[in-house]
Amino acid sequence: MDDDSGEDTGTEGTVAAAVDEARLREDVERNGEFGAVPGEGHGRTVLPGTEPNREAREYLLDRLEAAGLTVDVDAVGNLVGRWDPPGASGAPVAAGSHLDSVPEGGIFDGPLGVYAALEAVRAMRDAEFDPARPVEVVSFTGEEGSRFDPGLLGSSVAAGEHTVEAALARTDDDGVTLEAALEGIGFRGEGRLDAAGWDAWLELHVEQHTELESRGVPAGVVTDVTGITHCAVTVRGEANHAGSTPMGDRSDALCAAAEFVTDLERAANERTGVDPAAVGTVGRLDLSPNATNVVPGRVEMGVDVRSIERESMDHLVDAARESLDRLADQRGVETDLERGFDLRPTPMAARCRAALHGGADAAGLEAVDLHSGAAHDSMHVAAVTDAGMLFAPSRDGISHSPGEWTDWADCAAATRVLAAGLARLAA
Repeated sequence: MDDDSGEDTGTEGTVAAAVDEARLREDVERNGEFGAVPGEGHGRTVLPGTEPNREAREYLLDRLEAAGLTVDVDAVGNLVGRWDPPGASGAPVAAGSHLDSVPEGGIFDGPLGVYAALEAVRAMRDAEFDPARPVEVVSFTGEEGSRFDPGLLGSSVAAGEHTVEAALARTDDDGVTLEAALEGIGFRGEGRLDAAGWDAWLELHVEQHTELESRGVPAGVVTDVTGITHCAVTVRGEANHAGSTPMGDRSDALCAAAEFVTDLERAANERTGVDPAAVGTVGRLDLSPNATNVVPGRVEMGVDVRSIERESMDHLVDAARESLDRLADQRGVETDLERGFDLRPTPMAARCRAALHGGADAAGLEAVDLHSGAAHDSMHVAAVTDAGMLFAPSRDGISHSPGEWTDWADCAAATRVLAAGLARLAA
């Protein structure tokens, strides 16, 4: 039966029905064994270029080849499996995510998207679906930024935001380059994956929030991925003896910094009246000299500002500057703010969103629109081709933690939506 767009939802429904929950679960659980950490929950530490990362990559390579895909690895370790059915031609459609994790992260963040993409291809083949375009399954290198800054590294190279040479030269805290780390595990390939060559891209990810869980909906179609600004803030006072310096004679950098933190919180709370997605956080403080008996002389802070509205991001940064100017006048401190890392909000492509909603209809599942408050590889991909994202529910919204959990039935349901949406784009 055709829907109003003329797409064959019956065929897509057959593809969705062919998704094998047990097969998907086996892959995600097996991947979760690499870098597994002891303790409660299901934790893993898989940093790029480490032994657990090698094991995860080799397992994925084996699974891709077992599914009949040809595998390629580019110079920064981006791993691609390609399905070239007879008669398929033109630019491929692609789907995937990443295999790396934060230290002691969860088993779903990243790998679910990679193995859901592979399961979508297997479902298409099992359903005897003949796509008009080739289909690629992708695992990007270094999405989390947990060893080599910045995050979203592999996708930034694929989108042309960074060069291969610049990415390979990135170093970890011990001075090891990405190039050396990839060579050490045998996954420094050749060439550069070019995301601009894809007709479209889809990424399935766990929500990392509670919207889907609270609404009892199995899938969320992402409308926009949040913009992110990181600001480095410095407050300089005067270090002095905690016992012999009168309260009225102090220039306490930490007291000024504490006011700044609450000023930013107040500004962000006020902004939610016009933009509920606006958030502002002071997540890092470095205190000097950091001694109990010394008035703090210097505080360095890391500020994170996010929204799907650029205007809100600028508003909160301006509010931070105004707070610092006030503190300089009232408290006699010197202040500085540098706006370094800056990603603009990224809308997802209308046709990819439509394909995912159509995939949900074909699978007989409900899907709702929502935005992403976290950054994803799809942000870079969206700069060079049509991109879409799909969320699966997260229990209690927990992520980047061994407590991260998405029920297997929910994993399978979201994968059915992805598979049907991918089939629609590839038809």
